[in-house]
Amino acid sequence: MDAKSGSYKERNRKFNWQQAKVLVTYVLLGAIALVMLFPLVWLFSTAIKSPGENVFQFPPQLLPAKPTWENFVTIWQDDNQAFSRYLLNSILVAALTVGLNLLFCSLAAYPLARLNFKGREAIFALIVSTIVIPFQIVMIPLYILTVQMGLRNTYLGLILPAIASAFGIFLLRQAFQGVPKELEEAARMDGCSELGLWWHVMLPATRPALVTLAIFVFIGSWNDLLWPLIVLDPGSPYETLPFAIVRLTDGPYAGIWRLIAASSIMSIAPVLLAFLLVQRYIVPTDTGSGVKG
Repeated sequence: MDAKSGSYKERNRKFNWQQAKVLVTYVLLGAIALVMLFPLVWLFSTAIKSPGENVFQFPPQLLPAKPTWENFVTIWQDDNQAFSRYLLNSILVAALTVGLNLLFCSLAAYPLARLNFKGREAIFALIVSTIVIPFQIVMIPLYILTVQMGLRNTYLGLILPAIASAFGIFLLRQAFQGVPKELEEAARMDGCSELGLWWHVMLPATRPALVTLAIFVFIGSWNDLLWPLIVLDPGSPYETLPFAIVRLTDGPYAGIWRLIAASSIMSIAPVLLAFLLVQRYIVPTDTGSGVKG
């Protein structure tokens, strides 16, 4: 009985220690999440405050005394509903940028990962080395090229410089290399061409990497401000949301922080929605489930 009692107490202590460890982990992660989410909560609180409330009071008042949605309505209806045009411009530019990135990066990554040809490693090293080059170094020659091609103040001028990236090629190459060779050999035996292998085997097998790249490209394109400032004129019909919000802060809404916060929330919402829709696809695929080792 003594041995059994001692063993039970030891298991009980071990179980309690594991519970305490899990509890501390969740409390720590919850505290970090609250700290990270506080700026977003404060921004939303500012966006629904009425005109008479103080935005910068300390301590911050997260629950407005008179919450209102009029700030969002004002932003949306101002200037003949120009904000809706900015939103559509951002959606169009981001969607095309994501689609072209997935197309060109996957087409470039496939031969670098699965085909054997002379100079393959040197080409890959050269592509990866361009990651360290800041955009500020290439933006002037890129702008000159855009002007010479007549793409200034156009959708194509906004999209063309971002249709492929070294990071995307690197990410997809590593994903393609993880696909079992047995799948490739089986497809070749069925008479599949190289493009067929890329489309029917590689892309479905690397869906998590494609979704990850799509999220990164979408966020980068959606939040991009520097290039639109360079390639677009103020008042251009091709303005994107970041460009428009900057003009709002310097224009008629300068200093009206509840309206600026409302416009920022409206620009953040599509990114959050896109992430919520695609996050379930960021899971490992069973690329080797049909291969017997």
